[in-house]
Amino acid sequence: MDSRFDRRSFLVASGSLLAAGVLPAAHAQGKTKLRFSCAFTEQDPRADAYKAFAASIKDNFDFEPYWNNTLFKQGTELVALQRGNLEVCNLAPQDISKQLPAWSLLTSAYLFRDVDHMRKTFKSDVGREFIKMARDQLEVQVVTPVYFGSRHVNLKPDKTIRTPADLAGIKLRMPPGEFWQFLGESIGASPTPVAFAEVYTALQSGAIDGQDNPLVTSKLMKFYEVTTQFVLTGHVVGYDVLAVSKKAWDAMPPAQQTQFQAAAEKAMDDYTAKYIGLEKDIVEFMKSQGKKVYAPDVNAFRAYAQKKYVDKYAQDWPKGALERINAL
Repeated sequence: MDSRFDRRSFLVASGSLLAAGVLPAAHAQGKTKLRFSCAFTEQDPRADAYKAFAASIKDNFDFEPYWNNTLFKQGTELVALQRGNLEVCNLAPQDISKQLPAWSLLTSAYLFRDVDHMRKTFKSDVGREFIKMARDQLEVQVVTPVYFGSRHVNLKPDKTIRTPADLAGIKLRMPPGEFWQFLGESIGASPTPVAFAEVYTALQSGAIDGQDNPLVTSKLMKFYEVTTQFVLTGHVVGYDVLAVSKKAWDAMPPAQQTQFQAAAEKAMDDYTAKYIGLEKDIVEFMKSQGKKVYAPDVNAFRAYAQKKYVDKYAQDWPKGALERINAL
């Protein structure tokens, strides 16, 4: 009798606590756990954007972040999403293109004129077609792009660069790998593979003539100390995508999907506005350090690079997609 009484009392008391909102929200509301993987550290500006996003969906989801590839190695997250071992990821579009060659268009040089053009593309009809392609063929839902800076050429030689022809013979450090080496060729340089940790020393010694990275990275790594100029080529608008496994996405009711999408877009838009402001501040910083900072003939670079990519990769791209994106 005492045992039944204790159990009954516990259940009654639990019900009262639940009604009063005393029990943890996860128990009261049955929140869904979302494991999140990314390559960047918690100190990266993108981490703040994802934390803001997590806070905005906390009533429905328990967002569990794993920074700096502590859960899955970089390059393996897409498979983890597909196998249901991961719910959310900050995914590189290059990883998507390895399984879905049509997406190589979205990684090509000078596809996007700037960050606004990139965001507009993903919200356009052609962008939605690429998103549907990833959902249907790879079983991942691409929610929104995540900007992390445009890549610019940073050189040691004090040579004015106006067109791709001016980069002929310039040993430009590019990350190892076919994609990156071709990117260097597509802007007229002589790509030279060097590990990221060795770039400063290679610039200092003259083993390379320059490097390309977002301005934020170049300032952080102090590459300006061993170079003379920044050429604002903007040849790649750097971005990843916030991706959700199809299983996790389909488990959400439509209204919840809409809320999730809106929360993600707002968090990334707010972060992007701050990041663009940071890039502008760094341009002024570089000038204050006595560095030349100027824009080349970007149209000449774009025409040269797009022809290179069309000649090599266009057979994989949906017909007319490049022209539709250029026209936006």
